[in-house]
Amino acid sequence: MEFNLNTLLILAFLFFIGSLIGWVIEVIYRKFFSNCNPERKWINPGFLVGPYVPLYGFSLVILYVFSWIPVNFTENIIIQKLVLFLLMAVAITFIEFLAGLLSIKVMHIKLWDYSTEWGNIKGIICPKFTFYWMILSAIYYFFIHPEIIESLYWLSGHLTFSFFIGLFYGVFAVDFGYSIQLLVKIRKFARENQIELKIEEFKEYIIRKREKLKLRVSFMLPLRATGFDFSEDVKEFVQKRLEKEKESIENIKEKVKSIRK
Repeated sequence: MEFNLNTLLILAFLFFIGSLIGWVIEVIYRKFFSNCNPERKWINPGFLVGPYVPLYGFSLVILYVFSWIPVNFTENIIIQKLVLFLLMAVAITFIEFLAGLLSIKVMHIKLWDYSTEWGNIKGIICPKFTFYWMILSAIYYFFIHPEIIESLYWLSGHLTFSFFIGLFYGVFAVDFGYSIQLLVKIRKFARENQIELKIEEFKEYIIRKREKLKLRVSFMLPLRATGFDFSEDVKEFVQKRLEKEKESIENIKEKVKSIRK
């Protein structure tokens, strides 16, 4: 694989497609399989408004680049491929860890939570999802990569393709700026109260509050405030979260006292 303007266009396109596909995967997972959504509602995943999850965009780029790496340390083809898929999964897990860690350290916001999963690290990554990345890596390598190479290089040579990519990134930049503004408001209260605010819990809170007030629930704008002041919704949510944590601590103390008796 040679790095030139066409290659950059291809990588930009793959990030776009991967983000879209990842969004679809996350929507389906949250609707039908996630334990965090017992009511089985349709939930817009991630922190962006539009239908894309950047983590999957970066993941598809990684899969594309790694697919060109020769793994020839052994003549056993099966071992070669297993090692390649493991490398892909580890690389994606590393990106996932960095993204999750930055969101916690910088924004005091947890974009996802694997705390209940076995072997998790800081609730950001865990062996189960690394294994899922390995499976997706194999699917991409055998069924997708061989079929898209010629099409990608053909597309990258056309002006319309460049315009399409530019249009996407223009919309993406506006969306990113808008979403960051919302997250900054959330971070303010999270930092003041020294908590890690889980974005999915906050989305659920906003949705429930809008339903309670008999307001229309927006799928694409789940973080939209229920009133005129978004800060008030965040403050109220943080306060309820602190009260819940305080109640949990008191319950634990009561259990400890009963055990000692």
